[in-house]
Amino acid sequence: MGHDLSQDAEIWDDAYKLNRAHVFHSWHAQRNLDPTEVVTGHGVWLKYGDGREMLDFTSQQVNVNIGYQHPKVIEGIKKQAELLCTVGPDYANLARGRAASLVARRAPEGFDKVFFTNAGADANENAMRAARLFTGRDKILSSYRCYHGNTGAAISATGDWRRKPNDYSRGHVHFFPPYLYRSEFSATTQEEECERALAHLEHVIQFEGPDTIAAVLLESVPGTAGIIIPPKDYFKGVREITKKYSILMITDEVMAGFGRTGFWFALDDYDYTPDIISFAKGCNSGYVPAGGVIMSDPVAHRFDDIVFPGGLTYSGHPLAMGAIVATQEAMEEEHIVDNAYTIGKDVLGPQLTALYDKHPKIGEVRGKGVFWAVEMVADRTTKEPLDDATMKQIVAEGDKRGLILGVHNNRIHVTPPCVISADEATQGVEILDQMLTAAGC
Repeated sequence: MGHDLSQDAEIWDDAYKLNRAHVFHSWHAQRNLDPTEVVTGHGVWLKYGDGREMLDFTSQQVNVNIGYQHPKVIEGIKKQAELLCTVGPDYANLARGRAASLVARRAPEGFDKVFFTNAGADANENAMRAARLFTGRDKILSSYRCYHGNTGAAISATGDWRRKPNDYSRGHVHFFPPYLYRSEFSATTQEEECERALAHLEHVIQFEGPDTIAAVLLESVPGTAGIIIPPKDYFKGVREITKKYSILMITDEVMAGFGRTGFWFALDDYDYTPDIISFAKGCNSGYVPAGGVIMSDPVAHRFDDIVFPGGLTYSGHPLAMGAIVATQEAMEEEHIVDNAYTIGKDVLGPQLTALYDKHPKIGEVRGKGVFWAVEMVADRTTKEPLDDATMKQIVAEGDKRGLILGVHNNRIHVTPPCVISADEATQGVEILDQMLTAAGC
């Protein structure tokens, strides 16, 4: 791995005990948790407390795009810490201005202003707030297969099970997005799926009342919901519909942005321009929490003379901004986004697709860049999802063989850092092959 840090076993034993005694973990029942201790990382590798070095095919929460312990990002944080650790959002600060400039330059032309948040959830909160204030309307339309965060409005905009126990924000309406493998529209081709999904969306808008709808909120590539690659013309169609009814379009780039799909923003591959873009995760790879909203000029100028009623104590926190600046500069200098594109096209795409022919319980392989899903089924004809016990066995087989793998329901998500090499990507797929064989898939 090229990076070693010796640790006293007793210290790490204490770390585990402290965690179990005092840390309340998200998205889990607490009683039987057995969290793995992580010591350090380098590139696409993590070192566990028991000394094992693990190839990370998850990027944690699909956010460590630049990899672990990148020296330029660490140095950027150090320099900013030495200069100024914190300052409120009302002040001008060079790191904040530079970060905003670097983020905005990746957006389409006509997006000059960035409102910084602490993460993706509050980015989406403020994107929806801006849309509602700009239009004077209340409803937000979002898809059933999506995840937008776990704060008040963001979780109500989310389409999966996590919305149900948290659904107390008003004005949210859901619709079905395109997903040919499990089509809601009886489609047999991507073209049919696209056309019928767009017709469905327009019908929802018509029945809800266009004059009640502030925005349509969509992930550029639905991530947690299954890394579902939209048909090529879907977003252009959504953009035409939203313009027809004077509704804003918000693109959620929280997970897909900053190299994940092999583009700076995933929307770059779809030839359309939304009104608002939310981002987080890959902007600085989670080295210091950060996210934000990039507003098109008309939306931003709406608040030239009226107050935008949103704010956060740590909006544009200097350490987070220093991490953004260093990450953006390093990603450009080292052609990291290009690497993600090439790895997807030349390595992960072909090699994961080859697994389909070898393993009968793979229903579909889909993705781009370093953003892939392997959908597992009990039967290819019925498409019945593979059972939870077998999915857990697959993960356990990976743990034995040194591969950290992300599993969501019946899907294996292959989302390594954008800096992964061809050899490392091949090594990971070879281990995945062994895992599927061992699990009887």
